[in-house]
Amino acid sequence: MAPPASPYPWLVTDVNTPIAGIPLLVATSIKITVMFGVVMLTVAYTTLAERRISAFIQDRLGPNRVGPFGLLQPIADGLKNLVKEEALPGTASKLYFMLGPMLAMGPALVLFAVIPFAAPLPTPWGVVDMIIADVPIGILYILALSSLGVYGIVIGGWASNNKYAFLGALRASAQMVSYEVALGLSVIVVLMLAGGVTLTEIVWRQQQLGLWFALPLSLGFILFVISAFAETNRLPFDMPEAESELITGFHTEYSAMKFSMFFIAEYAHMLTASALMATLFFGGWDLPGSWDDAFWYQGELIRGFDASGLPVAAAPAVWKTLLTFAGFAAKTGFFLLLYIWVRWTVPRFRYDQVMELGWKVMLPTALAYIMVVATTILVLDELGVSGLAHGLALTAVSAICTVAFVFFLDRGRIIKGAAARHHAVAPEPSAVERETMVGEGATIND
Repeated sequence: MAPPASPYPWLVTDVNTPIAGIPLLVATSIKITVMFGVVMLTVAYTTLAERRISAFIQDRLGPNRVGPFGLLQPIADGLKNLVKEEALPGTASKLYFMLGPMLAMGPALVLFAVIPFAAPLPTPWGVVDMIIADVPIGILYILALSSLGVYGIVIGGWASNNKYAFLGALRASAQMVSYEVALGLSVIVVLMLAGGVTLTEIVWRQQQLGLWFALPLSLGFILFVISAFAETNRLPFDMPEAESELITGFHTEYSAMKFSMFFIAEYAHMLTASALMATLFFGGWDLPGSWDDAFWYQGELIRGFDASGLPVAAAPAVWKTLLTFAGFAAKTGFFLLLYIWVRWTVPRFRYDQVMELGWKVMLPTALAYIMVVATTILVLDELGVSGLAHGLALTAVSAICTVAFVFFLDRGRIIKGAAARHHAVAPEPSAVERETMVGEGATIND
């Protein structure tokens, strides 16, 4: 006898069935709305975190009057910028002057669409992936759009018709070109090890390998972090602003909300870069252990394969989604803290040092590292090494490369210490030489 038809045909009985149809459209709309709100809220309170952490480093209090512990300070700052008078330079190009902040802010807010932020969520309509758009070119999408943010800076600096602003815009474009190359090359080793370009595949590969990529690709992680600092124009790479040289650089002539939009773009790029560091090198939403492993295989959500090679069904749960989201947020928050800590600790580089680091150090190091990683992977594959042993062997090779790079870049400045350098001291002149010097009109101190 056939089972009676369900009165609710939109419900699914298989918890591993992907969501589809109208429920998929509704779920995507909810994810877009929620993530946009989360990103904007995080950006707002990152500004407060920066001010409080900088105050802690400088032994002062920071903003603490507006709301309990100063928690309403970002809202007060936002309202101030909204009602503040707009200033438009008389000689500026009005259209492009207004377009600059928009072009800077737009790409920063859409980059989060391809970053997975939690384990799949089971619902009565099917499993919902915790990513807005799992496009097949995820990392390429991020690299392409993140490069467009500099257009807003360049157009804003040029349209201001201000020499200092224009110099800041030129610096931004040169810095972006210099470090975009190293950033892309540092990602190539991740793609080689993951075997795909989508961020969900990268997370899954780290789950299957049993190691986060920060270990087997340690030098690639260091290169990515340095390039990300330069791409977001943060200290010690804030050449486009450089207050001591260019007043405030490319946004010198901006005020009110247009001025604020540049900062929203900067902090949004910081958030995206931090989320990328967590995803590419620290497993994304994955937490230690295999209890949260879940990925799609031939239309079925599985957590891996058994000894015979058959897929093992995953067990998605709401608590797993919430816990993995908390783990992803903690990893991203750690890198945001790193951004802030470095800004108030490391002094600004000179412009020639920034260019030299990008072209003479980062680029050749990234190219050499790609060759080393590719050769190591090829040798390990030929030897039939796989799984955790594959990751540990690659970790050993990357550790050697990382130590060599750090000691080469240091060149006796930090690790050995500047005090270890002893300069030659001129010998004291003899009595005859001293009398001769005095006779010729020189003083003893000379």
